[in-house]
Amino acid sequence: MNLMKYFKPNKVFYIFVTTMLLISCSSESKSSDPFSSADELTKSSENKSSNIDNTSKNSSNKLNILYSDPPTLDPHIAQDSTSAGIILELYSGLVSLNTDLKIVPDLAESWTISEDGMQYIFKLRDNAKFHDGKKITANDFLWSFTRASSPSTVSITAEDYLGDIIGVRDVIKGDSEVISGIKVIDDLTLQINIDSPKAYFLAKLTYPVAFVLDKENLKEANWMDKPNGSGPFILDEYLIGEKLVLKRNLNWHKPPAKLEYVSMNLAGGSAMAMYENGEIDITGVGMADLERVLDPDNILNKDVVVAPFDFSQYYIGFNMEKPPFDDIFFRQALAYAINKELIASEVLSDLVKPAYGILPPGFPGYDEKIQGLQHSEILAKESLSKSKYSDISSLPRIILSVPGTGGSAGLDIEVILEMWKQTLGIEVEIQQVEWATFLQMLNKKDLQFFSGLGWIADYPDPENFLDINFHSKKSTNHNNYNNPKVDDLLESARIERDVQTRLDMYNQAEKIIVEESPWIPLWFPGDRYVLINQRVKNYKLTPMSVPKYSLVEIVE
Repeated sequence: MNLMKYFKPNKVFYIFVTTMLLISCSSESKSSDPFSSADELTKSSENKSSNIDNTSKNSSNKLNILYSDPPTLDPHIAQDSTSAGIILELYSGLVSLNTDLKIVPDLAESWTISEDGMQYIFKLRDNAKFHDGKKITANDFLWSFTRASSPSTVSITAEDYLGDIIGVRDVIKGDSEVISGIKVIDDLTLQINIDSPKAYFLAKLTYPVAFVLDKENLKEANWMDKPNGSGPFILDEYLIGEKLVLKRNLNWHKPPAKLEYVSMNLAGGSAMAMYENGEIDITGVGMADLERVLDPDNILNKDVVVAPFDFSQYYIGFNMEKPPFDDIFFRQALAYAINKELIASEVLSDLVKPAYGILPPGFPGYDEKIQGLQHSEILAKESLSKSKYSDISSLPRIILSVPGTGGSAGLDIEVILEMWKQTLGIEVEIQQVEWATFLQMLNKKDLQFFSGLGWIADYPDPENFLDINFHSKKSTNHNNYNNPKVDDLLESARIERDVQTRLDMYNQAEKIIVEESPWIPLWFPGDRYVLINQRVKNYKLTPMSVPKYSLVEIVE
């Protein structure tokens, strides 16, 4: 999943770097769906199906959080963690990730895999239903995979997440209207054939583009006003820029959620003030409040929870086809000039861990031996002198694009720009772009270089960081990075069945990528502090976006 906007974050969850929250209650800029017309977006909706309990929205059995308007509620075009945080509660797929990041059955109760690893047969639950009570069948999945792959859907993620299925790429290219690798055996049995054995294929099916949609629901012009999903919650109300309310689904194929409502405040405001006033139940702790919240004598201290490392990275990305970033030495010079340790300690209060590689600590394949381009003013100046842009007086205009609609681009970014100026004499302009527009420009590769965002894993496999972002043929390779040796390693790792050999291939690819610097890795979120009201039980802080509100309980 996922890009994350990091003032903070999306994966991407949009999180502001000054607070470095990696939970979905962070404040974000308002945005609209980049793939739909404005009238397709939900303005307000109220599902009156008979399967919904009629408890008042003023019920105390409600989780209150601060959130941001999702760019879309369509699983097949979503590519950010803000959208995903809601979509994961409204819809379901064949399989899911639980809060321990293990693949578990969802609408499929079981599956078998052929000996050659290329055929999957899924058995659907007999009680799998859409929100309106209609039974979900294998044909619904076939239609949904086809719809996600259709050129008319304009999915940014279908090829990367479904492209292993035989025939999906033919549909995406418009060469076929039928996915040849998917066969409906009967109402409850679905067969999927992939092009080669891939260890991560099941994990990819946990991504929203693989979720089932109701064909009849999508015949309605404004279907996202009342999405007939299959997840633990139903969209009860959505007022853009004001609030979004989820209500529990009593037709869910698992035991119904204990929560009656999840109420998301979209209007913004001071998260800490709202928490202390009892308006929201969860908030991250920013630098300004860290000292007092960690004081054992402070009343808030009892609510402090230390969040786990997030499987994400905040970075600066270069478009390697736009000068001066077509020059490796120029990119390396910028990387060497950044004193990440100083910024992490003095600017960000050690709420982040400096990043020198791509894979986060604790993530499968993480290699602590990758040193990356450590801060060195000497090496920065040497690299610049080797660059074809060594004469900085003749540099083209350099514009760093970041998501936002006003205010600061982030204190860390401002410090980095000053380091470039002081060490290399290079001056950079900041361009702020509204989030949905930023995503559009990023996908079209229109940006010269960019930051203010990060990547958060969609599933725990190095393919989801390295292949997705750096293989030359991936649509999510926003850098125009192209290295045939890296492509060979990534392609070999896709089908390698020995775990250690496969991880070694990823480590080799990562070392090359880091050296060539299509990204400057900046931060891995370190220890982060979150306040959770004592009335909220079983709220799991996870290093990735997973469905979890159905587990939460309110105890007054």
